[in-house]
Amino acid sequence: MSPIALITGATSGIGRATAEAFASLNYRLILCGRRKERLDELQTQLGRQTIVTTLNFDVRDWSEVDAAVRSLPEEWQAIDILVNSAGNAHGMSPIQDGDPDDWDQMIDGNVQGLLYVSKAVIPGMVERQRGHIVNLSSIAGKQTYANGAVYCASKAAVEALSTGMRLDLTQHGIKVTNIAPGAVETEFSMVRFKGDAERAAKVYEGFTPLTAADIADTIVYAVRAPAHVTIADLTILASAQAAATTIHRK
Repeated sequence: MSPIALITGATSGIGRATAEAFASLNYRLILCGRRKERLDELQTQLGRQTIVTTLNFDVRDWSEVDAAVRSLPEEWQAIDILVNSAGNAHGMSPIQDGDPDDWDQMIDGNVQGLLYVSKAVIPGMVERQRGHIVNLSSIAGKQTYANGAVYCASKAAVEALSTGMRLDLTQHGIKVTNIAPGAVETEFSMVRFKGDAERAAKVYEGFTPLTAADIADTIVYAVRAPAHVTIADLTILASAQAAATTIHRK
């Protein structure tokens, strides 16, 4: 049987691109997200290629996460791959001007959400003594930049959790991969700038950014590595990007 992959944040961006890449490999998919209409659309689209089921929940709510994963029929419970793609960025301002509501969104989504979904899935992997977890961090988790302290902190937490998971889970035959993308053109900037399309577009002006499909290709590479190989940590930058905020624009 083909592997079962559970993907959070599957309705947009890197999560959706990963779902599409896995579908092309005939992986069985558990697609998770908050927007049910998008989940239904994706199930119809990818269901032409592979077997797809969906779970509609908010990663920030432990009771929703736990209930959703427990609701999976027996034939879907042996999850081989977990892709923690759900996350967000809200606002961009000096720390003293930050909005606590934005902070809550980022910490709850990027850190607690990853923990909650992992907590729901990992015990089964430990019991089966196999599995692969892919966590989506960011270049911001490695290089803190001005006006992004809380977002950077949330992604630094993902980096630490990836390392901690690897320390705890390698003995159980579970691989852990940390993926740290640089500038990727998705809904990210629209969310960060609260729908300000003009400001969001400027983020990607003057160079060719990464696409969600570029990151999905890397995730496929990591999960298809030979059994004796773990891709532990990958940073992926656009060719014009030298560091988190150093981009050579034309």
